[in-house]
Amino acid sequence: MAQMILWLMMVLPWISLLFINKHSLKRFMPVALFASLLVTIVFEMGYVFEWWIVHENIVPWGHITSFPLTYGVFIVGTIWIFHFTFDKSFWIYFLSNVIIDAFYAFIGLRLLLFLEIYELRNMGNFGIFIIMVMLAVIIYMYQKWQDKMMKQD
Repeated sequence: MAQMILWLMMVLPWISLLFINKHSLKRFMPVALFASLLVTIVFEMGYVFEWWIVHENIVPWGHITSFPLTYGVFIVGTIWIFHFTFDKSFWIYFLSNVIIDAFYAFIGLRLLLFLEIYELRNMGNFGIFIIMVMLAVIIYMYQKWQDKMMKQD
């Protein structure tokens, strides 16, 4: 069951990109890649500081970074969130992220813990929520910078 959930977390988000316009995909792919790099670094830190343990993965090298979460749900979710909220206002973007991050940290993560895909050690759900919110602010600033650079070109 855990493997099926992980494969769905990897494949379904990428399929959803068939329904986004090319302009948004091109515009927001750099911030999504940057966000995935940051999440990979957070997973590395989590491994070193034993914040959590990744028990299940779909790739043999995935014992530190959860491949389906980072390069499936998170990278594609970033594109969709920016697509729907970025041009509206920071607060709409921020509130959307807070709601989605809270859903993951306090509800979605429970399922992944129940299926023994992850195990929390020295970090609780609230800590994960705070990290995700901080990342949302960082990647928003990155996208603002990215847009400014593209307009200059």
